[in-house]
Amino acid sequence: MRAESSRSFIATRRVVMGFGQLVTGPPGAGKTTYCVGMKHFLELRGRRVAIVNLDPANDVAPYEAAVTIEDLISVDEVQEEYGLGPNGAMVYCMEYLEKNADWLRDALAPLRDTHYFIFDCPGQLELFNVHESLRNVIHTMMNEWHYRLCTVHLSDSHLCCDPGKYVSALVVTLQAMLHLETPHVSVLSKVDMLEKYGDLAFNLDFYADVMDLDYLIEHIGNDPKLAKYKKLTAGLCEVIEDFGLVRFVPMSIEDEDTVSRVATLVDKSIGYSLGAHKGARLGAEELRECAERNAEEEFDLRNGVSPAVIAASTNLDIQERYAPERKNVTGE
Repeated sequence: MRAESSRSFIATRRVVMGFGQLVTGPPGAGKTTYCVGMKHFLELRGRRVAIVNLDPANDVAPYEAAVTIEDLISVDEVQEEYGLGPNGAMVYCMEYLEKNADWLRDALAPLRDTHYFIFDCPGQLELFNVHESLRNVIHTMMNEWHYRLCTVHLSDSHLCCDPGKYVSALVVTLQAMLHLETPHVSVLSKVDMLEKYGDLAFNLDFYADVMDLDYLIEHIGNDPKLAKYKKLTAGLCEVIEDFGLVRFVPMSIEDEDTVSRVATLVDKSIGYSLGAHKGARLGAEELRECAERNAEEEFDLRNGVSPAVIAASTNLDIQERYAPERKNVTGE
């Protein structure tokens, strides 16, 4: 009798989890392109994916969103009705979403058992670094609606070519990690375009692993244009190293090896597997249709259809592929 009641209690407490990733980062970091590319990649691996547009200003997205905030509110409507500028209108939209979070819950509910979600978030920095509304919506999803979510924060890799901008990217990334309080994967995006922006002072490992930043401070001190910021940079670097949280994964969205690294880290951070989320597994016919559709769109994910496990590229491999002949960590 006791065993039956225990099983009944467990059954009533069993909750179907939802899974997904939140894509954040400043404007121009490649968030929308990442959403499209990651969707293609995961579909070719047999996972049914739905993109959710949470950017009320993203009215020309190159994907078909399964759920879009524009069905609830848009920046243009807010600007026209209340006379706000684009930044103020964006903040208003996020506050409106927070107050109407039930709309998002109901829109996602029919898909949660059968789809893995990719949330395309706004690029306005204060929304994921300072302002509370987006954070509150995310925490409601995780704590009350039982979603397992990981934040994928994108920083443009060309920022590594400028020491000051790189430090700024570190600060923004750290602030996002502390503010959102979710599992977090930090990505250096567009690494395939790195060589077009000039030489790196150090090798790619230095920037990806956020190694001893004293070398960066010394490098800034040797540059007459940046020397006056050496003390400020040293203070910021001390804060970053004290937390010890920020590490980057270099990625090119059209390079399957690097996309696979990011996808694997995200899955590990939320404990995701298709075995546990069986409803999201694509059937053979659906998988064939996805492969044909992606081929028509000419989105190059090399060997993407292959189910074989790929040996993850090291940062050195990625550097040799996209940014050869860089200096080592000591600048030699």
